Amino acid sequence: LVLADLPGNDIILCQITSQFKKSRYAVPITNSDFANGGLPVHSYIRPTRIFTADKNIILRKAGSLKSPVTKLVLEQVISIFTL
Repeated sequence: LVLADLPGNDIILCQITSQFKKSRYAVPITNSDFANGGLPVHSYIRPTRIFTADKNIILRKAGSLKSPVTKLVLEQVISIFTL
């Protein structure tokens, strides 16, 4: 999940995985959470797994999440840093 598109070629990402990891911060997603596109299986966004990458390594866009889901993920990220 792209959290921020930075100047230059860097982007800040949040991991999405199909493997359930018990975490109070994980956000489950299904295709109904997408405004367009989707993923082949039920997945989890992991706000505790944030990383920076060069946007040139991204092979394709899976879709766009609906606004309430994106808002929830950002709230989870913020809550991690305000513990």
